Amino acid sequence: MKIPEDIVEQVRSQTDIVDVVSQYVQLKQSGKNLFGLCPFHEERTPSFSVNEEKQIFYCFSCGRGGNVFKFIMEIENLSFPEAVKKVAEMEHLDIDAKYFADTTPVTRETSEQKQLIELHEQTVKLYHHILVNTKMGRTALDYLHKRGVNDETINVYQLGYAPQTRLLKPFFDERKVDYQVLRKSGLFSENQEGQLRDRFVDRVMYPIRNASGQTVAFSGRLLTKNPDLPKYLNSPETELFNKRKILFNLDLARPNIRRHQPALLFEGFMDVISAYQGGIKSGIASMGTSLTEQQIYDIQRITREVVVCYDGDTPGQKAIKRAIDAFKQTNHQLDLKVVSIPDGMDPDEFIRHRGADKFKALLQHAESPIEFDLNYLKQQANLESEEGQAAYISEALKLISTVRSDISKDLYLNRLADEFAIDKQVLKQQLQPLIRKKVTKHNQPAQRPETLQPAAQATQKRDKVVVAQMQLLNRMLHNHDVWLKVTGISGFSFVDEQFQMLYLLAEGYFAKFDQYNVATFSNLITEDSLQSLLMNVEMMNLPEVPSPMEIDNDLDVIMNRAPVETKIKKKRAELQQAAKIGDVDRQRQLMIELLKLEQQKRTTEQV
Repeated sequence: MKIPEDIVEQVRSQTDIVDVVSQYVQLKQSGKNLFGLCPFHEERTPSFSVNEEKQIFYCFSCGRGGNVFKFIMEIENLSFPEAVKKVAEMEHLDIDAKYFADTTPVTRETSEQKQLIELHEQTVKLYHHILVNTKMGRTALDYLHKRGVNDETINVYQLGYAPQTRLLKPFFDERKVDYQVLRKSGLFSENQEGQLRDRFVDRVMYPIRNASGQTVAFSGRLLTKNPDLPKYLNSPETELFNKRKILFNLDLARPNIRRHQPALLFEGFMDVISAYQGGIKSGIASMGTSLTEQQIYDIQRITREVVVCYDGDTPGQKAIKRAIDAFKQTNHQLDLKVVSIPDGMDPDEFIRHRGADKFKALLQHAESPIEFDLNYLKQQANLESEEGQAAYISEALKLISTVRSDISKDLYLNRLADEFAIDKQVLKQQLQPLIRKKVTKHNQPAQRPETLQPAAQATQKRDKVVVAQMQLLNRMLHNHDVWLKVTGISGFSFVDEQFQMLYLLAEGYFAKFDQYNVATFSNLITEDSLQSLLMNVEMMNLPEVPSPMEIDNDLDVIMNRAPVETKIKKKRAELQQAAKIGDVDRQRQLMIELLKLEQQKRTTEQV
């Protein structure tokens, strides 16, 4: 059953697109719109825009746009009915369930992707059941309880156990799951004969979910010590799972980060889980690899505050240094802090042995990256010799030169001068050339795209015909008098097919509705390219009231100048063809016709 239009509009009208989008993108007011980093492609400068008044979004860079349903369809890979249902659930709207009864998962993902996700979700349920309800899972459950993980947390994270007896393959064989889908899932290993066996055996299972909360992989911790087997075993890379792109727990942490909690970046799953159980619910973790640019981008998209909480031992300190350097390389705009866990402990150990409150206290005293870098540098230096001290001071000054605040620079210089009994003026003299070098580099012209402007201002280099069509369509949709004027012109049509399609759809819209609402109108548009064009038209920054001259000029371009341009292009093509075959008489005739058309073009441009 198709969801009735009035129900669709009821859900849309009771939803604020800003509330929904803000769960995925950190937005900041700029003029009439809110801007953020686009969730659909990587970018350095925010070009993703949300207009709260019109209840639409549009990315000036990649061109994606639409209303709240379109946003959810794009970011969650859902069909339109699923998106309506999802938005209703997100906003806790009281809509009769019968309207969504037939909303089957007809997602925009490929059939194979859907099968793989379903395979993983069924695997989660099986392993979780074995852990909490069977004798086979008792040892694994005892292990988790000894590590301080309670039953509520086990249920939240759907932790499981892959037993020594391989049960997963027979489980799916009973359900007649396609062999090729099983092969591609990463849940099985394959021998030379092509036979599949459960990849995970005798392991506590940690489901790994994507940002939408779908299970896409697993990490299994070996329960019984075996020197021949790895302690942790992750799913291999698959169509669903790329460890460089996934952040563990992002789906659960994101709502808490959105409530202005800093994102806590951990190294391990158990760090995240222990923190969550202790009421610290904004933790995320990279997938056992150094932090990647994609992961940093995903973090920066949803927050401005990040606290790095890695292990307190030497490898952990080195990992913090790598993470700080990775953030620096992306030229991030984050408020970055670092927590050093005392006594070489990891966050999980610290929380279990000293409590979540003590860990929260550590967070309150997180240090800046420059503070960490100076301490880390000191630990690596040989301060027993004059050469070592000189080398450390030289490197420390390089770090201090990167500090933006003059007050902070001065405080660091005071500390350095006191620590090594050096005249502060000497340090200042050493620092100045480093600062000048930074400033010179900073002031060099940046090789980046021009600052994004609203569509009308960014169209100067566009074809005049395109601009005229955009402006006229915008005015027609928003001004009933302009609509009546244009629709009253006999034989009027837009030059480009896509503008004409929007025009025809608008005719159908106005046959049903008296007032124009772009968020409602966009529900009638199924083609992505038409959605994008409509959003581009809507984002034009035009004067509130059109002048008669503006409308007449746009009509003149569309109805008079554009046809002449089209004829000129056609005649030039015919002239090239005549020249190829050596038809001199035809060339002469076409040249005369071209001259007349060029004269007609000049005349229309002078009017």
